[in-house]
Amino acid sequence: MAEIKDPENTIIMETTKGKVVIALKPEVAPGHVARIKELTREGAYDGVVFHRVIEDFMAQTGDVQYGKQGSASFNPARAGMGGSDKPDLKAEFSATPHVRGTCSMARSQNPNSANSQFFICFTDAPWLNKQYSVWGEVVDGMDVIDQIKRGEPVRDPDSIVSMKVAADA
Repeated sequence: MAEIKDPENTIIMETTKGKVVIALKPEVAPGHVARIKELTREGAYDGVVFHRVIEDFMAQTGDVQYGKQGSASFNPARAGMGGSDKPDLKAEFSATPHVRGTCSMARSQNPNSANSQFFICFTDAPWLNKQYSVWGEVVDGMDVIDQIKRGEPVRDPDSIVSMKVAADA
């Protein structure tokens, strides 16, 4: 496993396929990093499914409203339509490119609609550049992300077992 240089800005995500380490980018998207850490520390992402996984593109997860297994509002048919109980975030678009391993926020057509959902790029996706808020990058475990079950929606989806800020782990 990669050495963790900044535990306060590192996420350890245990998935049904294995462990993934994400380095956060507070210098690029401070508001989004703060939200990811806030939801992570609340345990909001634990049990959330990867609801939309497209070959040669990305794996999307983070719907804590409808995508969290075991919660009262879990609804696989609606996973991807929800967020969290927190307000939507103001866009933090940057010149940081969407390349393999990039972690970026999902949103609706409104640029300021990111909330809790995010995606991890399997491959370079330059058409997303300056359109979505990049908040981190996978530094260890892309081989794990590559194994996540594909689908739109995914049948019997993989999920986040637990997500922690490394400083708390």
